[in-house]
Amino acid sequence: MDRKNIDKIAQNPEDKLLLAKLWDKINGGIRKNIPAATSFLSPREQEMCRYLFGQTEGLHDFGGYADAERKMLIWLPDYLDESALYAEDSPMVCLRASFWQGDTPSHRDFLGALMGAGIARETVGDICVGKESCDFFVTAEVAPYVQQNFLSAGRTHVHLEPILLSQVQITEPEVKEIRDTLASLRLDSVISSGFRIGRSLAAEYILAGRAAIDGLNCEKPDKAVTEGMKISVRGLGKIKVAEVGNQTKKNRIWVVIHRYI
Repeated sequence: MDRKNIDKIAQNPEDKLLLAKLWDKINGGIRKNIPAATSFLSPREQEMCRYLFGQTEGLHDFGGYADAERKMLIWLPDYLDESALYAEDSPMVCLRASFWQGDTPSHRDFLGALMGAGIARETVGDICVGKESCDFFVTAEVAPYVQQNFLSAGRTHVHLEPILLSQVQITEPEVKEIRDTLASLRLDSVISSGFRIGRSLAAEYILAGRAAIDGLNCEKPDKAVTEGMKISVRGLGKIKVAEVGNQTKKNRIWVVIHRYI
């Protein structure tokens, strides 16, 4: 854990500013021996923080539930255990937005409405939309403002109430299962299969910077993909490599890909 590494890790001035801010926040908590928490971080920002903070004891990346994409860094002193992450005074709050089941607001509707209400992106974590409600995560500081000013998502009126993090219900997203055989597990091949587009077009999307693996941008069409990876392509959606099987007699690889609907 060395502040001098910020210059090595940062790829642009914005990265440098963010990492310096996160360093001051976490290091301040460590020096005072009190809990400290950052804003919500994207997967790329989390990756930079892993290089910056290393295996700092007491530091947790926490998004409110297992497999969360956007997470806060939270440092807990040794007199607190991990249960403090879920306590009522946690630096994170989950809000449940209930709506009429006949409505079908999307993730985009919720995110757009939150941004339209003047709520900064870094104060909002994952947004998990279900059939009759949506659980989403915000920093404790902005939770009261959100409750007062967030009244609808798109054209859908919502009723907000805070819930305990231990009560969070994450609905499994609907997926379309695609079974295929591939010559290799290159990124462009997997995208081509998952979105039913040509491999050359898939490569164009990747080279244009529109593809990400587990939230991290990737511009290499020949990047090797493994089982369990989630791949998103701006303008197309998201897929997951659900299963990688054995090779066929023609030396192709069996795969099961889930395309999120």
